[in-house]
Amino acid sequence: MQLKTIIIDDEQNNIDNLSLLLHKNCPQVAIVATARDADEGEEVIRKFDPDIVFLDIQMPGKNGFDLLKSLSHYTFEIVFVTAYDQYGIQAIKFAAIDYLLKPVDTEDLKKAVTKAVQRSLQKQQNLQLENLISLLRQQSRETHRIALATLKETRFVYTSEIVRCESSNNYTTFFLEDREKLIVSRPIYEYEELLEGYGFIRPHQSHLVNKRYIKSWIREDGGFLQLLDGTQIPVSRNKKEIIKQQLDKIS
Repeated sequence: MQLKTIIIDDEQNNIDNLSLLLHKNCPQVAIVATARDADEGEEVIRKFDPDIVFLDIQMPGKNGFDLLKSLSHYTFEIVFVTAYDQYGIQAIKFAAIDYLLKPVDTEDLKKAVTKAVQRSLQKQQNLQLENLISLLRQQSRETHRIALATLKETRFVYTSEIVRCESSNNYTTFFLEDREKLIVSRPIYEYEELLEGYGFIRPHQSHLVNKRYIKSWIREDGGFLQLLDGTQIPVSRNKKEIIKQQLDKIS
């Protein structure tokens, strides 16, 4: 069974190129409609009830995010397609949603489609997309939740609940306020970028810490951060000055 697919992009050549790539490389999908702007995109989504939507972010007038905000129900999987790696990508990564950069790489496309197909076959409300829309609408970072894809599930965690993160090769362990641990198969540097605006600092290459859980900075024996739960996090020698500046900002 092929999954109903819609492509929304303001440039016809981009629609044609993506259609050709999907036809050649992704037999799991069938393109049922295309659209050249957000209003037309909303219309075809409501009409065809797609399984997967490929959505350009930047379009004249309403952009891709505006289109999504206009919908009230999200049962389809989405893959963003953009020529701008800085435009909205942090929010997309925060919600753990796939995106492709133009020109679209065939291997990246196949991987994105495979994951979208697997999720679509479960036929459930798209919580990751709902979380993205919530992120885009909310002004207060205190209510933002980050999507953490573990082996068994995708968890949506308030950033304020995260005490610290610790890396092990390409895996990152999240230590939560209630002492639960979540292991995600992504390197810690990706989360440093995502969480830097949420009060997190990186005192050591293997550690990312939420400043609200720091009790003190012990400068003896090389230096370490003492957390409220008793955990001690080392401070790298080359990070000391940066950490001092960041901790001085704690109100």
